[in-house]
Amino acid sequence: MTRVKVCGITNEADAAAAVDAGADALGFIVDVPVDTPRELDAERAADLVAAVPPFVTTVLVTMPDSPADAALLADRVSPDALQVHGDLSADALGALADDVDAKLVKTVDADHPEAAARYDDAADALLVDSTDASGAGGTGRTHDWTVTRDLAARLDSPVVLAGGLTPENVADAVETVQPFAVDVASGVEAAGGVKDHDAVAAFVAAATDEVVA
Repeated sequence: MTRVKVCGITNEADAAAAVDAGADALGFIVDVPVDTPRELDAERAADLVAAVPPFVTTVLVTMPDSPADAALLADRVSPDALQVHGDLSADALGALADDVDAKLVKTVDADHPEAAARYDDAADALLVDSTDASGAGGTGRTHDWTVTRDLAARLDSPVVLAGGLTPENVADAVETVQPFAVDVASGVEAAGGVKDHDAVAAFVAAATDEVVA
């Protein structure tokens, strides 16, 4: 079954709603060089992460200047997984893996899928997203899912599909790509940084082929 990550969680109510809906992972955005209503400071993220129940994966989403910066931030927040945006090299990602007690997810640009192969050995999973010029995700834009499907078939790492997913299109995305997981942020929001709880439930149900009561 395809797993679901709800990203850009900013408050306890949204975290609880995502857990209740059956989300497998929650994402918390910290220290990114873009203007987003989903960004938290490290202390707030750490508090939210600590409150997530067992068996739900917490993911720190960041765009570090260096592996050392990412490792320090991960130490402060204590997530289960660290999702890295930006242009860290494969060697730098490997060094980061040695310094953190967390699984590593590397984001790659859907428009440049060939770059994913560089990180295949260093990352625990690869997240394919529609990124902006800075390399940040959360653009709300879809991309060619057939390209991601073909990429996933060539990689050893699990592939997470992101970019413009909504309750209305995620079932088609899953059918096309057959990803390990899907990732949603703006597609289930009532406003910037605030989740629509009904949309979260509908997204999880559609991604996992379940029926909402």
